[in-house]
Amino acid sequence: MIPQGLLPIAPLRTALLSRELSVATLIEKVLTRIVEWDDPAIWISRTSDALLRQRAWDLDAAANSDADLIQRLPLFGITFAVKDNIDVAGMPTTAACPAFAYIPSETAAVVEHLLSAGAVFVGKTNLDQFATGLVGTRSPYGIPRNPFGADYIPGGSSSGSAAAVAAGLVSFALGTDTAGSGRVPAAFNNIVGLKPTRGLVSTRGIVPACRSIDCVSIFALTADDAAAVFDVVACLDPDDPLARQPQSQSANLPSVGSTFQFGVPSASDLDFFGDREAAALFAGAIARLEQIGRTSREVPFWPFREAGRLLYDGPWIAERLHAAQSLLDENPSAILPVTRRILEEGRRYSALDTYRAQYELARLKRDADLVFASIDMLLLPTTGTIYKTAAVKADPLQLNANLGLYTTFANLLDLAAIAVPAGIRSSGLPYGVSLIGPAFAERKLLQVADLFQKSSGLPLGAPARASVS
Repeated sequence: MIPQGLLPIAPLRTALLSRELSVATLIEKVLTRIVEWDDPAIWISRTSDALLRQRAWDLDAAANSDADLIQRLPLFGITFAVKDNIDVAGMPTTAACPAFAYIPSETAAVVEHLLSAGAVFVGKTNLDQFATGLVGTRSPYGIPRNPFGADYIPGGSSSGSAAAVAAGLVSFALGTDTAGSGRVPAAFNNIVGLKPTRGLVSTRGIVPACRSIDCVSIFALTADDAAAVFDVVACLDPDDPLARQPQSQSANLPSVGSTFQFGVPSASDLDFFGDREAAALFAGAIARLEQIGRTSREVPFWPFREAGRLLYDGPWIAERLHAAQSLLDENPSAILPVTRRILEEGRRYSALDTYRAQYELARLKRDADLVFASIDMLLLPTTGTIYKTAAVKADPLQLNANLGLYTTFANLLDLAAIAVPAGIRSSGLPYGVSLIGPAFAERKLLQVADLFQKSSGLPLGAPARASVS
């Protein structure tokens, strides 16, 4: 029995290992759920039902002839989706821009790792066009429904991936995260969003937003599930020039069983944009982390805030032209007006502007490193608040910027982060926080996120529906 009608990896794997559940049966449940959920805006393209059934049949047949196969394949039969700026051979990659679409001949390295581990690819999900936005409303393919409130944004840019996991359409999904796109949608959909250290997961075969700082992100129902996927995809890609070798952070972060310090900004450094309930929920998250054996300490937030401003108010916006410049020059009307406005801003920066910004970022990184010298990790709201779709459409740039206050600095400062559910508002909307650590601290962040999530007692994903047998 899979609780809540969702698709968490751990119990599915147990059922598949014991042969109480076949991949064919699981795929039929998934196909039924996709139809019943009835939100075509989640998907840009999908694997055909026939191909999904064939993949399930092949996996079941292979397991029948090889008793150890399921044990060897850590994601055997587990369903997943990918954001549609990630290549899958033979399937269009659109980046949510039909005029940009192309059909790749090769599958992105990260997806190949998942398929080799036995996972079942279900489809490609909607996103803010060219991964430019944190709102989930900037797509000609529609706005994925926020399962907790239809009037509210799903978060972006990886909107479809987060919604698909929360709704129980797949067990996990890949997004990308440049400014927070793998964390903001997690917060708005009551799921976990892991943003690894830059370069730990290959970005080869992915349409870049800001290639020098892009990351592949992982959406899952639990921190344990995110860890299972991370274990498969975190490996050096020799063909990705920006790939990095994993490093141990054991000397920087003590074992999870011991007491350690986490940093929080002072009250004067926090901004919830008038959302008092979000402020109260964050205070509750601090108290919960303290109750499970951690000690909080106030730390300065200004280095992180100032670094975050460089991403949208600095020359990194010019890097976004790398993927879209030809289309912007030749057919600008093919790009959504709000996306086009942001991309056009990239034209105004010079090489000298870039060097000046790099010097400033180096100074801020030194200050951020000093903060981490006194703490083991940082606890922040994932976002200060959440907005209705109508409000974002009325003020798309400022509200988007507000959502990035606690996320945009992470990749510039070379940090790892995980967004984790932290509460449900009186309105029924979810609230989330993020744990942030130095580069290569993913294992510790995942372990602490798991303790935090289990201590909260929150339901997984979207509101409960009928269970899957």
